[in-house]
Amino acid sequence: MEKQNYLDRIAELTARIGELPKGSLSRKVIAGQTYFYHQWSENGSKKSRYLKDKELAEVSEQIELRKALQEELKSVKAEFAGSSKKNKPKVLHSLCVLMHKRIPVAELRLDDATGIIQKIETVFSVEHLPVGISVKNNTVDRNSFNDWWTERSIPASRSGVREALETLGITDTKSLLVRCYGLSLSDQYWICPEENKLAWDDINFFVNDFSEDIGDILFGDARNSNAINFASPDSTSDGNLKKRWKIIDGKRCLVKGGSNPYRQQPLNEAIATEIMKRLHILCVPYTVTWNKGAPYSICADFVGENTELVTAWRIFQTRKQANSVSVYQHFVDCAEALGIPDVVPFLDRMIVLDYLILNEDRHLNNFGALRNAETLEWLGMAPIYDSGSSLGYDKTVPLMKDRDEITCKPFKKHHDEQLKLVSSFDWIDFSVLSDIRGIITDVLSDGQAADYMDEKRIRTICELAEQRVQNLETLAKAGAQQAVTMEDDVKENIAADYSA
Repeated sequence: MEKQNYLDRIAELTARIGELPKGSLSRKVIAGQTYFYHQWSENGSKKSRYLKDKELAEVSEQIELRKALQEELKSVKAEFAGSSKKNKPKVLHSLCVLMHKRIPVAELRLDDATGIIQKIETVFSVEHLPVGISVKNNTVDRNSFNDWWTERSIPASRSGVREALETLGITDTKSLLVRCYGLSLSDQYWICPEENKLAWDDINFFVNDFSEDIGDILFGDARNSNAINFASPDSTSDGNLKKRWKIIDGKRCLVKGGSNPYRQQPLNEAIATEIMKRLHILCVPYTVTWNKGAPYSICADFVGENTELVTAWRIFQTRKQANSVSVYQHFVDCAEALGIPDVVPFLDRMIVLDYLILNEDRHLNNFGALRNAETLEWLGMAPIYDSGSSLGYDKTVPLMKDRDEITCKPFKKHHDEQLKLVSSFDWIDFSVLSDIRGIITDVLSDGQAADYMDEKRIRTICELAEQRVQNLETLAKAGAQQAVTMEDDVKENIAADYSA
């Protein structure tokens, strides 16, 4: 079989497998009655869904088909790997300059095969190094630099990324960084190969068009690997959910999907947007679109040619955290030391929002601050974005009601504890939340969502949200004081994993 035939078959099998339910069936006998359940693992925990009689045969057939296709995919990949070993490329080290827009920052030596920074040759501008990179005795820490570089690449855990790499004929997502010069739509950093005379104005994605080839492949569309244009910001997009950049009506827009079994994240983004608008919380507005029966969220890029996003994780790395300082206090200390304005009021609003929607994935890479890329002036915290992993997005109705099943980030492991970090609730107008049931229902009752949402699920989500509004109002009326402690602190900054 020729290489392209292998790639086409791998892409076809991967797409079919992704459409089928994973896991297995189990049977339970309760009070003499037999009940069947669909069970699968997700994010390291076991999930279970009761199957109605009319669903049993179909789900069983789909699970068996998935297993058969997975075995075939394994076989095809093995054959493809064997045929590719003969043409394995030599490892080359390329010399390039890390640029910050038009400003040379550091001369780097990169491994072409892995994209790893092998050596930092010369530093031209310490102040323009990416935020959080360690510099000791005028020496830049290479491990710290590689951490930042790795964060810039597509996570290996993103849904479908392994199949995409096979289609592209490369082994590591960091290799994509080199091929698109590290260009992003989140900041102004990029790498200029020493032998090339590239100019920021000619290649940046904020004003120049970009290829959709990488985005197409990440979304499961097969392409001829010999004719791929790698000039794409999709090679530097973070997060584990399926996503891509597109130019829509002249705007750079991020299109993002949801995870099985409910595909709820895009819908939740629209709900969170409406809640934040009512509470006058600065946010990135999201809308929902549908493609091939599945929902996707769309938002315009909130970073421009002269500004850039610096994630909370990068800010968190600017100082060493003392053992006696909480995660929350350390972040506040780091942000205020940098001169970022209005940090605490922003965190108050973010924490309240995340409680209202029970956000489970507000890790330190899911919020941040904005600064001017040329003057390095801090403009303030970035508008709130990426709120989809909320409202019981991956849970059955019974698990939604189990408080022990709800996780929390970025500061505390439980939302009740994280609420204690809020310095003031005086800004909340609870009258605008009186119809939170209507806000949620308007979005989740979309006719196209019927394949993922039933009336019971929507009703439960609404009832629990109303309870949280009441709880929050009671807390606000009691005039609770901020309590910053280390109790219940989150230990690691880990994003949710939605991969199969």
